[in-house]
Amino acid sequence: MPDKPDPTPASVADPIAEAHRQWSTRWPEHADHMAAVTSVMRAQQLLLSRIEAVLKPYGLTFAAYEALRLLAFTRTGTLPMGKMGTRLMVHPASVTNVIGRLEQRGLVGRGPSPADRRVVLATITGPGRELAEEATAALNESGFGIADLPAAEAARIATALRAVRVSAGDLSS
Repeated sequence: MPDKPDPTPASVADPIAEAHRQWSTRWPEHADHMAAVTSVMRAQQLLLSRIEAVLKPYGLTFAAYEALRLLAFTRTGTLPMGKMGTRLMVHPASVTNVIGRLEQRGLVGRGPSPADRRVVLATITGPGRELAEEATAALNESGFGIADLPAAEAARIATALRAVRVSAGDLSS
């Protein structure tokens, strides 16, 4: 008679559910928080991977796409580098790095502000604007990696994550 496979609890199929089970045994008052944070971190990994796959044919990372898109949204196509860091919610060194790579490709120009030479401005070029539009169309078509999720569910997730951002001090309520 052949051996039957050992039955596996459904939670083992989901490592986060298994971690929650383990945490609940040891630190039950922290299990839900651990599972929430771990779930967000895993979802971030999955979504970034999907988005980067959509952007790869355009030679863009998500960070580079965000910088191009931000510049394309402005009336003049120009923003101070410091303001870009604030709007993109990244360290100024990250903006400098991304803009430098985009500048090498002729997608962005960089120079001093005529009003204050201490301020460095980034300006999207025509080819940069075209690439931003093409990449945006591709991301929109892909549903930003969650096309199978109904729009109402995506809105609920955004609302829930806003509460997390408020709790973490990223926003005021």
